Amino acid sequence: MERHIEYIITEQFHNKTIEQFLKLQEYPHQAVVQLKKTPEGICKNGIWAYVNERLQTGDILHLHLVEEKGETSIQPLYVPLDIVYEDEDLMVINKPANMPIHPSMNHHEGTLANGLLYYFTEKNEDFTFRCINRLDRDTSGLTIVAKHLLSAGILSRQVSKREIKRTYRAICQGKISDAGTIDAPIARADDSTIERCVNFETGEHAVTHYKRIAYDAQKDVSLVELHLETGRTHQIRVHLKHIGHPIIGDFLYNPDFTYCNRQALHSYSLSFIHPLTKKEMHFASSFPEDLKRIFQDF
Repeated sequence: MERHIEYIITEQFHNKTIEQFLKLQEYPHQAVVQLKKTPEGICKNGIWAYVNERLQTGDILHLHLVEEKGETSIQPLYVPLDIVYEDEDLMVINKPANMPIHPSMNHHEGTLANGLLYYFTEKNEDFTFRCINRLDRDTSGLTIVAKHLLSAGILSRQVSKREIKRTYRAICQGKISDAGTIDAPIARADDSTIERCVNFETGEHAVTHYKRIAYDAQKDVSLVELHLETGRTHQIRVHLKHIGHPIIGDFLYNPDFTYCNRQALHSYSLSFIHPLTKKEMHFASSFPEDLKRIFQDF
């Protein structure tokens, strides 16, 4: 993987060192180290430069990021991919339900990682799998994949600073209130490596905001839109169960498959600042067919 990046230095960054400039652009330490190791990885006005050199207004800073080794632990296998957006730095993918993000002990094939390795192998490009917002196997919808260590580092920092806005839609049991906030810490359930629960003594801070979009009295289910303030494992699933409105079809927290044979949870929209161009990015994904059958108009 190679990425060429060019900046024209504005007055705002006059007299800053290259290292200071890169920090202000939120370059992670690992990416700066990689640039320093690469021959002509950092050039100022066409001349190889050290990171302690100062920049002047109008200087042209050219960066050459190289990752020579791609993924070796994941097997490239054909998997259909719904690529919503792709550029040199990232991809946004609409993941179907029943597709794991990454190979595991129980799922060696058919994962998003397998499919992406195959996709880039066919293009004869090196690729290391770096998923930014991981979704559960049965959760459908939008997920971000970084294409190199620089975009991965910047996007991961955005996640930690809660700057990536994620909206989910779910179908839950019963008539949930019009809107509300669930502020309840989440911990690993006793005697389980997978299950989580609300635990006010040992749990980690977790906040979910929700509003009801529709209610089907005949089925006694609600369509809910949810915004995550934090990103704990199984957060939405645990929080909705905690308030008495578990997601339908959730094998772990509400194994009622009357209307859906998987957890009715969909990563509906993503908004974030592009890690390199700094443009605002907005993406939305319509409800998949299995969930549309429950709420026809959505």
